[in-house]
Amino acid sequence: MAINPSIVTRDLDKISQKTGNLYESIHIISQRAKQISSSMKEELNNKLSEFASTVDNLEEVFENKEQIEISKFYERMPKPSTLAMEEFIEGKLYFRHPDETTEEE
Repeated sequence: MAINPSIVTRDLDKISQKTGNLYESIHIISQRAKQISSSMKEELNNKLSEFASTVDNLEEVFENKEQIEISKFYERMPKPSTLAMEEFIEGKLYFRHPDETTEEE
């Protein structure tokens, strides 16, 4: 049995360090994962729409190798939650509380 390489043990102290609260950090990561997922889904749909046909021929749908390859490529990509976690840990995410005012205001 092979272990999924995307399963990585994370240091919870490191995750909570940026916000001072683990749950707040996880919330920020989950919001970013939603953005990434939405973007990936839109991109995939745009690429697959090029293959859309008005013909309801089942054989034609199953034989389109390019469409299958595009789908397989997206299946092999890292999960949005993994990408969001990496961005957060590397300090690439900007976040703020909506009720906070900036110094410029």
